[in-house]
Amino acid sequence: MVIHNVLSFIGGQEEPTPEPRPHKYKCGLSAPCPPKHLAFRLISGAANVIGPKICLEDKILVSSAKNNVGRGLNIALVNGVNGDALEIKAFDMWAGDISELLKFLRPLHEGTLVFVASFDDPATKLNDEARRLFMELGSTAAKELSFRDSWVFVGAKGIENKSPFEQRMKNSKSSNKYEGWPESLEMDGCIPLRAPLET
Repeated sequence: MVIHNVLSFIGGQEEPTPEPRPHKYKCGLSAPCPPKHLAFRLISGAANVIGPKICLEDKILVSSAKNNVGRGLNIALVNGVNGDALEIKAFDMWAGDISELLKFLRPLHEGTLVFVASFDDPATKLNDEARRLFMELGSTAAKELSFRDSWVFVGAKGIENKSPFEQRMKNSKSSNKYEGWPESLEMDGCIPLRAPLET
């Protein structure tokens, strides 16, 4: 009887219309990207617990769920003309070998987009050449990046000036959100595709 009453009560009432939810666009952006632009969202790892995430055009390139994150720098290389993912790798900057990262960054082609999300420690193994390679991709933070900083960055081979897509949160005892680590960073935006090179 109670169930019947509840059902007739629900059925007899106009359901309140829910508040219109803001429409989410690719990668959760609040507005769509213009034509010939790639939508992206980067989230750095939280402490050494929650892995980073890289989303491009609504495709998750890097995430714990995909089981392709690693301590250090998580990097996705993307074709700057058509937006295709080329290669995805993680480089351990605490106990890894810096030569692996250098081998990865040195041969990049003009126009390759480079998406970087840090996890745990992005900087201990960084040497001058690695920092310079990131600076050549448009980074301003790579120069000062240090132990356990949070860092998200999108750069490109052949960029003229500094990238507008970069955030760094310093590891600092007084302001850290987690014990020993700063908070996770999140950044999203729209990156213009490059025109194909004339052949």
